[in-house]
Amino acid sequence: MMAKVTLRNLAAHKIRLALTAVSVILGVAFVAGTLIFTDTMNRQFDDLIGGSAENVAVDVRAKKVVDGDDDGATARPVPAALVERLRRVEGVKDPVGNVTGYAAIVGKDGKLVGGEGPPQLGVNWVPGGDFDLASGRPPAGPGEVLLDVETAEKTGHRVGDEVRVVVNGPPQRLRLVGLLDGGGLVGATIAAFDTPTAQRLLLKPGQFSDISMASTGVSEEVLRDRVAKTLPGGLEAVTGTELREEFKSEVSQFLSFFRTFLLVFALISIFVGAFIIFNTFSMLVAQRTRELALLRAIGASRRQVTRAVIGEAVAVGFIGATLGLAAGAGLALLLRGLVGIEGEGLVFTATPVIWSYAVGIVVTVVSAYFPARRAAKIPPVAAMRDDVALPQRSMRIRLVIGTVLAAGGAALLALGLTGVELGGNVMIPIGFGALLVFLGVAMLAPVISGPVVRVLGAPYPRLFGTPGRMAQRNALRNPRRTAATASALMIGLALVTTVNVMGSSMRASVNEAIDTQLGADYLIETEGRGGVDASAITAVRRTAGVEQALPFYEGDAKIKGKSIWYASADQAALAVGAKLEVESGSSRLGSDGMMVDEDTAESNGWRVGSVVPVLFPDEVTERLRIVGVYARNELLGPRVVSPEAYKRHTNTPIAVAVVVDTATTDPATTRALKGALADYPALEVQDRAAIKEAQSKEIDSIVAFLTVLLTMSIIIAAVGVINTLALSVIERTREIGLLRAVGISRRQLRRMIRLESVVIALFGALLGIGIGVIFGSALQRALSDEGLTVLSIPTGTLITYLVVAAVIGVLAALWPAWRAGRMDVLKAISTE
Repeated sequence: MMAKVTLRNLAAHKIRLALTAVSVILGVAFVAGTLIFTDTMNRQFDDLIGGSAENVAVDVRAKKVVDGDDDGATARPVPAALVERLRRVEGVKDPVGNVTGYAAIVGKDGKLVGGEGPPQLGVNWVPGGDFDLASGRPPAGPGEVLLDVETAEKTGHRVGDEVRVVVNGPPQRLRLVGLLDGGGLVGATIAAFDTPTAQRLLLKPGQFSDISMASTGVSEEVLRDRVAKTLPGGLEAVTGTELREEFKSEVSQFLSFFRTFLLVFALISIFVGAFIIFNTFSMLVAQRTRELALLRAIGASRRQVTRAVIGEAVAVGFIGATLGLAAGAGLALLLRGLVGIEGEGLVFTATPVIWSYAVGIVVTVVSAYFPARRAAKIPPVAAMRDDVALPQRSMRIRLVIGTVLAAGGAALLALGLTGVELGGNVMIPIGFGALLVFLGVAMLAPVISGPVVRVLGAPYPRLFGTPGRMAQRNALRNPRRTAATASALMIGLALVTTVNVMGSSMRASVNEAIDTQLGADYLIETEGRGGVDASAITAVRRTAGVEQALPFYEGDAKIKGKSIWYASADQAALAVGAKLEVESGSSRLGSDGMMVDEDTAESNGWRVGSVVPVLFPDEVTERLRIVGVYARNELLGPRVVSPEAYKRHTNTPIAVAVVVDTATTDPATTRALKGALADYPALEVQDRAAIKEAQSKEIDSIVAFLTVLLTMSIIIAAVGVINTLALSVIERTREIGLLRAVGISRRQLRRMIRLESVVIALFGALLGIGIGVIFGSALQRALSDEGLTVLSIPTGTLITYLVVAAVIGVLAALWPAWRAGRMDVLKAISTE
């Protein structure tokens, strides 16, 4: 019997439950889309990695002793002469030297293809290697190059055209003699040269990045051990299987991070949707109080009534999960298109299907559980009353629980701000504290909704007359309902506000660092992953008005077994470029000197004169002497190593930036510098204003990206406002009929519902923005030692969000207000 009741109720409340299912669909779509997309990426990379180096049994390469040395600038190369020695090892077949480095393609518009995005690879052409020749012929001299088909299509180059290629050196003008099949590399650009040219441009003559070889039939492990015995120090032999597993592991780590990152935002959307589902089922149960009492009166047990309501939730969750899974496939296609991946189709595994239904059904059932329990407590005698209503619990329990949660969250936030760590990370107490504050405020929202709504709705009677007064009272009528609806919007806007506060603080901190720590008039940096070549520095120094042009370098090393990053520059560059404040010692680095900031010196117990063993990527440990301690400097970082020491352990010393001091800083000087670097399209000339603008654009793009991801939760919250208003219109059918009977017009009725929606939306927005400002301020304070030194509240942006919230309220009320205005007055009055 109860199954029939459940089905009948689903059929009777199609529109109401459909609106509830929308929140499930959106949340599940986010989860399913993320999982399908990453599964597709995994499969594509697996196919790519499985096809690469498929004929490689053993690979010889430099041992990687320092993390971060991914460009090969400091890693030990493999001597080309080793190829002949390996050829004589029993079991080795066709040893081939490979060259890999940085090579960026310049499009016909003068811009680099890829920029800071996917890898820009330069390789030597090896017949039968990883890339097949799609058209044309292999390169046969220093003036020829191959491009992958995808890059040639982007730039519009054809075989026979002249191509500009940027390497770690002077830009090259080469003839395109053929096209490569890129093998499905995701967005990467490939430039292939003959081996001598690749060595000259990407590495050094007589050197390889690695040497790969096939086997005559010996197992990979046996061949690896044989090869290893012939290698000089600093080199290692790995099997082809190990090599492919390393590639796969690196890709898996990235995709795992990407998946987790997107799923966090998906869970936020689901969390917001839970408020909507809870609110909807609470209202449905309240509207069916007499019906449920009749079921109890004719013999239905409490458990059966609970099951009936839970059954409806399961149905809604199942339908929402099914549609969400389909929508997730569409989202995965969109994501694949955005990142520029081409493929035959999506990969469907059991994982997104299982998680879609688990999330959709479990979240819906859990959210509906408490309304279901309340339904079961309706006494059978209530069926005989006309004014039956669900009893409302006292606010005291909610007040106590909410206060405890909020206080506990505030305490954890305070611990985090004072530097207390949990699990070795100060962000853990701050994260848990934020979650408890969210839950606490959501519990307290019904308590505080009364005074806040009274204040927000105070102008209504004067501005809108009777509809305004009634809208305010309707919002006050059921504080729990108002709070649940507003809380959904609160969560989304709180997170958006936090992101914007952090973004604004980052911009202000960067600007302060540039003003106080950058002494140069201009900064020259590379757009891609290359560097500033010595010939470019010479061209800058010859420019009229330039007084100094000094290079900055950077490298990786190990100190006390930990991988570290360091800057490298001479005394003049430090004085001009970084406004270095030396606290003790001097900035004269000499040939074996190192400077550290105050925090690094204190944490390691170093002072001027201390000797520090530093392990460089070429496996050489050098004892560097602390010559000075300087005040914290965000541009330099915690350590500076002498240029002589850096160059002793670097294959191809390339400056990452050049600081330029000029007689005057004006448009003419800027044009002269850009003119001097016209042949170097990867280099950017920036004065202080341009540096600030570039940094602001990067921060703005991150903030915009995060805001877009959080928009899903705001959309779900807007659906919740629509749902609440639509259900409240149905709930107040008789009341609306009476209002129409006593003279209120349709226009006034619609205005009343719109104003009610606006005040609920503004209440949620104020709560969210207030919490977001608190969270953003807490995070800025916690990260002040990491360079986030300035707190900046984007007041104008937050006011815009308030206006947007009011607009959301108006839009959300359109359909419920339209339905209310179309009600037949006599039928509405006769509704029980």
